[in-house]
Amino acid sequence: MRKRKLPPLLAVSAAALLAGCSLIPTYERPAAPVAAAYPAYSNTAATEAASPANATPAPSVAWQDFFADAKLKRLIELSLANNRDLRVAVLNIEQSRAQFQIRRADQFPSVNGVFTGSRAPDGKGGITNLYNVGLAVTAYELDFFGRVSSLKEAALNQYLATEEGRKTAQISLIASVANTYFSILADEELLEITRQTLVTREESMKLTKLRLDNGVASELDYRQAESLAEAARVAYAQQQRQRALDENALTLLVGQPLGGELPTGVAQFVPLAQTQPLADVPAGLPSDLLTNRPDIRQAEQLLLASNANIGAARAAFFPRISLTVGAGSASSHLSGLLKSGSWGWTMAPQLILPIFDAGRNQAGLDSSKADRDIAVAQYEKAIQTAFREVADALATRGTLVDQLRSQEAQANAEAIRFKLSDLRYQNGVASYLDLLDAQRSLFTARQAVVQTRLAQLQSQVTLYKTLGGGWKEPAAPAAAP
Repeated sequence: MRKRKLPPLLAVSAAALLAGCSLIPTYERPAAPVAAAYPAYSNTAATEAASPANATPAPSVAWQDFFADAKLKRLIELSLANNRDLRVAVLNIEQSRAQFQIRRADQFPSVNGVFTGSRAPDGKGGITNLYNVGLAVTAYELDFFGRVSSLKEAALNQYLATEEGRKTAQISLIASVANTYFSILADEELLEITRQTLVTREESMKLTKLRLDNGVASELDYRQAESLAEAARVAYAQQQRQRALDENALTLLVGQPLGGELPTGVAQFVPLAQTQPLADVPAGLPSDLLTNRPDIRQAEQLLLASNANIGAARAAFFPRISLTVGAGSASSHLSGLLKSGSWGWTMAPQLILPIFDAGRNQAGLDSSKADRDIAVAQYEKAIQTAFREVADALATRGTLVDQLRSQEAQANAEAIRFKLSDLRYQNGVASYLDLLDAQRSLFTARQAVVQTRLAQLQSQVTLYKTLGGGWKEPAAPAAAP
């Protein structure tokens, strides 16, 4: 039997129906508006020596491998399970996925079961009945010019953007939990330093009072000692308040009461100097941020969505063809709906050609292009912000090493100075004012050491975050054979 060929016009129409055409502009990733390398700092070489070039990049280091403290890991696990901001980010993914599925469904006809009945006068004093039952496809748009597919593409990019947004939320959450945890450790250490200082100053005040009663010291010496003791009490109250505020912040991040998850008291207290070290991660190149940072990828997906919306706006200038089809049975009596000869079908194509719309379609296209330009600027701003955050983190890491070394040496010198000043005062060689000044300087130096250690730990966490680390989950263990 000889095969019949399709008429050329019908073949072209069928191909267009199956494939459609896209009016979405060709996407070209904007050039990164940042330098090719991060700024160099005086001791960057020494810092990078601790992070070999072949070290694992931050995004490839799971947070379970980056942090070593068991209590901190537990807190991060709780926050990932209970933090409400992260939960909202996950639900946003579900919402965007549903919106994408709605747009994708628009590409296919919706088939509905239909039953209708009507009664109307027939003009002769009687009543005409008409009953219909069957299947119907109502106003299905034949996407010749890609309007529906463009909207589906935009919805897909928005869905992917929410996925990246969830990763960004997780990275920020992990870094916030870690930094707040280290702040609480610093608060505990500062509380202990302040408590020791308060005890020392109270003993000094008692001794000065005894010397005053025996006529050896002046009232000026006693009042100076009293002032220093009260200053220590003020500092102790401030440290207690800061400790409570940091714990409240951590509770909010974790999303549930902390219970016994935090070290409390001297027995459980771990000084920052004895905190388990964090993993070293290399800085890499600024170009790596385009693929390593979820927030940059999120901005690019939103840019792609805006680009797809331009395709939908362009398609609005072309004819819109829709099709309504029905198939079923019709009868003037319900009992005759399923009888032979009552079956039939209808087809009602509709073509709408824009002729005059007072500039609505052009305004829609202009709006879509403006949205795309805004998305480009936001994408470039995301890159610039990421570059600045990494550069700041590197600058902080590169200078805190020397700062901590010098402050530890200063604190050691102040401790020796205080002992010598106390010895000289007891032997009547130095004035009491010299001793009080040495006490104040030692207290300030010890506090500065703790604060610098805290800044150093937090700078490592911040660098890990700014390089895009924290969203990768560890690989699942292989199943036993």
